[in-house]
Amino acid sequence: MNTIHVDVVSAEESIFSGEARFVALPGEAGELGILPKHTPLITRIKPGSVRIEMADGNEEFVFVAGGILEVQPDRVTVLSDTAIRGKDLDDQKAEEAKASAEEALKNARSEIDLAKAQSELAVMAAQIAALRKYRQKR
Repeated sequence: MNTIHVDVVSAEESIFSGEARFVALPGEAGELGILPKHTPLITRIKPGSVRIEMADGNEEFVFVAGGILEVQPDRVTVLSDTAIRGKDLDDQKAEEAKASAEEALKNARSEIDLAKAQSELAVMAAQIAALRKYRQKR
């Protein structure tokens, strides 16, 4: 079977490593789909979910808070500061973090505070969306 090796790595640990038939993830200009023997590519990715269709037909979802994607014909590497397996996403924690980011947005004292709060809010909104998408697949 034709597969491609996939590694999803966060700042702390390797989140996923294995063979896949297909990988879909949120590129800056829209959804990217990667198949084995894909043309080499390096690009930024947005916060959202990486969908990995494994060799056995099962799917794995990993939420990423943005990052870098490197594609080689036989390998896909996703590097993200924060990456969480779909099954480890937590509704309550995500909602609390979103509320905290919204509060920071309201209390922003400077352009830097505002930009940071907007970024955190975007990441949390993407995580909640990824969580809902993951739950629907189950």
